[in-house]
Amino acid sequence: QVQLVESGGGLVQAGGSLRLSCAASGRTFSSYNMRWFRQAPGKEREFVALISWSGGVTSYADSVKGRFTISRDNAKNTVYLQMNSLKPEDTAVYYCNAGAPGSVYWGQGTQVTVPS
Repeated sequence: QVQLVESGGGLVQAGGSLRLSCAASGRTFSSYNMRWFRQAPGKEREFVALISWSGGVTSYADSVKGRFTISRDNAKNTVYLQMNSLKPEDTAVYYCNAGAPGSVYWGQGTQVTVPS
């Protein structure tokens, strides 16, 4: 069982930066691939970024490539999403996701708002 708690969201002007954190409970955090998703009002939840269990592999949605960076610290059981050059279209609730064969866990989400 893994519990995920996101933090770091807020209101930021266009062009600004935020760093989201996702703290995980449990001793098996380092065995999970971690993902960030987001859901804007009236839209489906969409993939944002992935980092493998070792941190050696990362992947990004085209819409955030070059602006967002995912990283993890397995010693702290935490995954991060550094978001730079934020745009109004990045406004959404951001969710942390932990995945391994046979199990998937979600956090409660953190709101990011970039006014137009």
